[in-house]
Amino acid sequence: MSLGETLAVLTEAAGFDMSPRSERPVRARCGRLLKVLLCGKCSFDCAYCAVRTKREAYALAPADLARAFLTMHREGRADGLFLSSGIPRDVDETMAGILETGEILRTSGFTGYLHLKVLPGAARADIAEAARLADRISINLEAPSASRLSEVAGVKDYRQDIEKRQAWIADAMPGRHTTQVVVGAAGESDAEILTCMERQYRRLGTARVYYSAFTPLTGTPLQGRPPAPLWRQNRLYQVDALVRAYGWRADGVADVLDGDGFLTDADPKILLAREMPPVDVNAAPYADLLRVPGIGPEGARRILDARRRRPLHSGADLRRCGVAHRAAGYLVFEERDVQTTLFAF
Repeated sequence: MSLGETLAVLTEAAGFDMSPRSERPVRARCGRLLKVLLCGKCSFDCAYCAVRTKREAYALAPADLARAFLTMHREGRADGLFLSSGIPRDVDETMAGILETGEILRTSGFTGYLHLKVLPGAARADIAEAARLADRISINLEAPSASRLSEVAGVKDYRQDIEKRQAWIADAMPGRHTTQVVVGAAGESDAEILTCMERQYRRLGTARVYYSAFTPLTGTPLQGRPPAPLWRQNRLYQVDALVRAYGWRADGVADVLDGDGFLTDADPKILLAREMPPVDVNAAPYADLLRVPGIGPEGARRILDARRRRPLHSGADLRRCGVAHRAAGYLVFEERDVQTTLFAF
């Protein structure tokens, strides 16, 4: 198989790792991100993973992958690289290949975005080296707790292979590391994910937690399990924004969960605002403005800045602050309801 054909196979196999384009690289903007595996075969037994089903050991040598990526970069077909790998035999051997690829890229003059995956059980020295080379590094939790991971992966030790390594990652690259949770593979509730989410942001300083709705794959032990609905993944991202970007505590967001600890298919911010009294645009502090559906952190800051110059009196004033239409029913100007005014603009 040619280099190009092997690269295509390994690029397709890397699709399970979430890395939305909203990721903001440190060294350079990254519009076109090449996601690829160094090796497409894995000896681990994760029951949800497509890589474990691969019988052909497709792999690229670090020098070949680096050369192929640099060619794509020069031709304008790729701005950055997200590099992960299956683990065909030994973790240290595979990490060495990932690091060698990164080293070749940097010594060849590539200064763009590089995201290197840290594998479960990686050595601390390898994690430090990955942090030196990359703009972002990550290790996947896959499940919110040790007990949940044990239901779908027997080889990985959650506390030793993942949590311990993630603590090392947080030390090596504070605020610039990410992780991923597979939603629905292990039967976990959203309450469990919410607890995990808060720990990631409050204790470990994780830059982003990504959520991937479980999809059963033919040839895996979970092929008969129903898929997680995509809306569940999307609602978790909305809750994540409230915890990560808004700074809300998990226990304050938990009111949106049903009696079994699951989210419903409704905007969590709107659900939390149902019993909220009207918010006075000209008097409310930042935290109260942030609770209004349709007002995000930037909109709340713009309102505070605008009203320092003069009171806000109309929907047009709010529109200039970037306030969305759905905020109408939650706002008043000095006790005067402005819903009609807001809908008018």
